[in-house]
Amino acid sequence: MLYHFFTWLKQEFNVAGAGVFQFITFRVLLAVLLSLVITTVFGKKLIRFLQNKQVGESVRDLGLAGEQQKKGTPTMGGIIILLAILIPTLLFADLNKAYIRLMIFATIWLGIIGFIDDYLKLRAKRIAQKQGVAYKKGDKDGLAGWFKILGQVVLGIVVAATILFNDNAKAYREFTGENKPPAGVEVKHVPFDGKDRVFVEAKEPITTIPFVKSHEFNYSKLLPEAMRGLTWLLYSAIVIIIVTAVSNGANITDGLDGLATGTSAIIGTCLGIFAYASGNLRFAEYLNIMYIPNLGELSIFIGAFIGATVGFLWYNAFPAQVFMGDTGSLALGGIIAALAIIVRKELLIPIFCGVFLVENLSVVIQVSYFKYTKKKYGEGRRVFLMSPLHHHYQKLGYHESKIAVRFWIVTILCVLLSIVTLKMR
Repeated sequence: MLYHFFTWLKQEFNVAGAGVFQFITFRVLLAVLLSLVITTVFGKKLIRFLQNKQVGESVRDLGLAGEQQKKGTPTMGGIIILLAILIPTLLFADLNKAYIRLMIFATIWLGIIGFIDDYLKLRAKRIAQKQGVAYKKGDKDGLAGWFKILGQVVLGIVVAATILFNDNAKAYREFTGENKPPAGVEVKHVPFDGKDRVFVEAKEPITTIPFVKSHEFNYSKLLPEAMRGLTWLLYSAIVIIIVTAVSNGANITDGLDGLATGTSAIIGTCLGIFAYASGNLRFAEYLNIMYIPNLGELSIFIGAFIGATVGFLWYNAFPAQVFMGDTGSLALGGIIAALAIIVRKELLIPIFCGVFLVENLSVVIQVSYFKYTKKKYGEGRRVFLMSPLHHHYQKLGYHESKIAVRFWIVTILCVLLSIVTLKMR
């Protein structure tokens, strides 16, 4: 909004100083600062509000160290994360850009689903208290699992449709053929090392893949030649799986003070680097990756995302004064997945989202092995002392703050590896 207002002032009245809002770096810094102010200053007020409304966390008795001290800690703090992302984006970004609109939708959509889930759990707790019975937190208190998955599927469809059919979501690949580019294909030229480099519009869904010379993977190659007209359908299915997996991975990871928040902040920084590299023609040529126009405005959203997660960590680090709840965790995962798909780095998700992946897999392995051994031996057996993986380390006697910090360090290493892969071919 402020971006459009100052643009109008510059164009209509040539107001001195209004042109500073045309610089993306200036608006990114404003977005980061404002998101930090919202989370740190107004976060305290939200915590007090939640405490007054008795929006406290109910804790299952899992035999974990320190879990009983968490009872009554305000939850649904993800609201402040979402506001700290949305407000700077609405103020400082160009709202006419397709990517900005997509990310605003993703944030609000999954935020609403997570909020409803948290609210229903709180409602079940209050009903139990009115009835004078002991409340035991259960998986069936909130939204049904299928409903949350349906919401993630809807987001996946919207993301895929934007990438496939929106004219403002084009990507360009370097043309290395000896002949001229085919007619009807949009071409961009960039001088580099004394040569004229030619980039042509990618008509099919293509993404970045490491360890191969071209650094590109065309999804149509997964289908027989006769069925390549259905590549859009295959791509949509893959996007839906990615959005669902990453969103659930962030949700599962949110089990220790500061774990999901810190991990998301680090991953957000990684995606910011990817967006900058892919949105700059010279960097795209140097790294041999696709050039994606209109990513500049997306950096404002990413800046707000990083500022919001870092600011929330002020209150969410051990000992946590507030939990984000599903309101925050579902949205954070969906945002990360959508950003990765937009910058065409979704095949690198298993690397830079390695913590989310391992947390997800630990649950799948634990449940699958338990069911298998129970059916075969009549008694269920476990691979881990407890899943998700962070609870396994708690059972081993590690303090939760140490577990969280070490998972952050692992995420930093994964992010560095992901960045390095841009030159590995």
